[in-house]
Amino acid sequence: MTSTQPYVLLLSVMLYVACSGETSNRTKEEMSMQPPIAEKQPYELTGHGDVRVDNYYWMRLSDEQKLAAEPDEQTQKVLDYLGGENKYTSEALKSTEALQETLYQEMVGRISQNDESVPYLSHGYYYYSRYEEGMEYPIYCRKKGSLSSKEQVILDVNQLAEGQEFYNVAGLRVSPDNKLLAFGEDTLSRRIYTIRILNLETGQFLEDEIPFAEAGVAWAADNQTLFYTAKNRVSLLSEEIKKHTLGTSTDTDQTVYKEEDPSYYIGCYQSKSGEYIIIWNSSTLSTDHYILKSDNPNGVFRQFTPREGVHEYSIEHFEDKFYVVTNWDATNFRLMEVNESNTDKSNWKEVIPHREDVLLSSIEVFKNFLVVEERKDGLNQLRVINQKSKEDYYIPMDEVAYKAGIDTNKDFETNTLRYYYSSLATPETVYDFDMATKERQLMKQDEVVGGHDPSQYTVERIMIEARDGRSIPMSIIYKKGFKKDGQGPFLLYGYGSYGHTVDPGFSSSRLSLLDRGFAFGIAHIRGSQALGRSWYDDGKMFKKKNTFNDFVDCAQYLINADFTNSNRLFAMGGSAGGLLMGAVVNQAPELFRGVIAAVPFVDVLTTMSDPTIPLTTNEYDEWGNPDELESYEYMKSYSPYDNVKAQDYPNMLVMTGYFDSQVQYWEPAKWVAKLREFKTDDNLLLLNTNMEAGHGGASGRFRVYREIAMEYAFMLDLADIKQ
Repeated sequence: MTSTQPYVLLLSVMLYVACSGETSNRTKEEMSMQPPIAEKQPYELTGHGDVRVDNYYWMRLSDEQKLAAEPDEQTQKVLDYLGGENKYTSEALKSTEALQETLYQEMVGRISQNDESVPYLSHGYYYYSRYEEGMEYPIYCRKKGSLSSKEQVILDVNQLAEGQEFYNVAGLRVSPDNKLLAFGEDTLSRRIYTIRILNLETGQFLEDEIPFAEAGVAWAADNQTLFYTAKNRVSLLSEEIKKHTLGTSTDTDQTVYKEEDPSYYIGCYQSKSGEYIIIWNSSTLSTDHYILKSDNPNGVFRQFTPREGVHEYSIEHFEDKFYVVTNWDATNFRLMEVNESNTDKSNWKEVIPHREDVLLSSIEVFKNFLVVEERKDGLNQLRVINQKSKEDYYIPMDEVAYKAGIDTNKDFETNTLRYYYSSLATPETVYDFDMATKERQLMKQDEVVGGHDPSQYTVERIMIEARDGRSIPMSIIYKKGFKKDGQGPFLLYGYGSYGHTVDPGFSSSRLSLLDRGFAFGIAHIRGSQALGRSWYDDGKMFKKKNTFNDFVDCAQYLINADFTNSNRLFAMGGSAGGLLMGAVVNQAPELFRGVIAAVPFVDVLTTMSDPTIPLTTNEYDEWGNPDELESYEYMKSYSPYDNVKAQDYPNMLVMTGYFDSQVQYWEPAKWVAKLREFKTDDNLLLLNTNMEAGHGGASGRFRVYREIAMEYAFMLDLADIKQ
């Protein structure tokens, strides 16, 4: 990775000679404001007799090329182009540098330097993480038996990250005897983890290291055996569940499960009861599980119930049975139970029936209570059920629009539920709730250093009518004093894919926009599950365009309702939300002053036609399989890259990461190059590539705010807000 750094930093006037071809009669200053013009190398892509010419296909590099010690000719050309775009972005935003620094200092200044999570109890230890002043990474700790006991630091990520441009730790799992810690380490930001194991008694790492894996493991009861998910080294798909015995070579690890269907993700975990190792595999439309007693690691996993082409379910063990959340004859899911000895679907018994207006999302099992997370009218609810009496009630929430859900609950014996809560105006809050007495205890509310008064902000939850008559929820916040006179700046955020619902939670960095007069809104468009499973089904596959239409209709509503106007309205989305941005600017560019597309999935048809790219085969049921003519034609009709045309586009800032394994960097890079070729306006078009990061952006606690500061400064400057 470090071998690429010089090529990002060495670009100068020479770059513009190569990119623009115009050097005479220009000063260096004038040249510096000319955008890079990418070379065209026509490349034909054929499907169903249809030929598409991609002039920028050459920007695609293999992992081997990106990681090579010395770049080959093509790699160098790509590095030069991306570096040129970064330099152009930096120069185009040079006038905002002071504002960016102000924003950055504001945002990190609101974060408590010395912060600590709320401890949770597991196997006799209280676990928590904390940050120390000036440190980028967490320190993981525990105390035995009591919070007054001496602290044991089990992992200081700051020490491990020394000398790394990118570093991430994930999937921490402590062995049942509390003596060993397994975790995943990623130094490339491609979500390719090496599993390492630390002896918590000696502080020494074991020699066992497992490369090319997912982060989490499942410990067997013997504390010597762990199950993990191995990745394919080319496609990066998770294909096998393997068993490793401590002290042995990973070359001898046994494969206990192999997924033959590339459209499935797989993984493994230990049940909350600790009695089972559970293997799961999941596609868009179907899930499957295999179970094994954790005290029998050399046994054979048995299938929970035969896999079906269309059936999604999840399981959790309780006493002598399993609870099953299933969409079997239940669009919005229902809750079933089955004896652990005979788990076939034919033996499932209904506990909570299907409801047309309530999505049953997940459950948390305790000895005396069962907690059900549900979604109604777009908002999460927590329902508590007494395991013996079957009496139930809902935990009351405080605001009209909020984000709430089940937090970490490792203790099976307790009557205390830990849950989180926030809203657009209320910082992230953790509560302990006594399910027997219904008493709620505030455990922590994230501090906004310098002060924050939620009463100074107005939160609205409104429904707008889409072009086809459906009602779309929108959550909106603005500081009191914001006038609905059509002149206020407004940032509209959207996602709308994979059934993922963006709940209206708090962001301390967002205060930097709100306090400068911006309003902010989330469009809960189709493709999410805001209004139940049908809301998702109505925004994927051959109904994907509903997602884009919904967002455009929400934007038009904001203008019609005098929240803002088209010269003050901004849009933002990332990943599949970046696809949304790409489709929206093709469809209705006149509505927006500026658009931010982060790690945008914009070359839909080409990516979905290439099964060697990570995630492609997993997502045929989300987007379609281009081998089928109908899917090919439908994807081509909206794929942002294929539908760039000669028209005016808004000001745009596109953010990506060179090592992104989810949305490869070349998608946004090609898209920007094609937009430069076709657009008929003089608006800004900027591409910023983080050369050390992947899909999640920069690692560390504070560095990410540099990128957020750039995004905010881009919008504030366009809104003529200079400080």
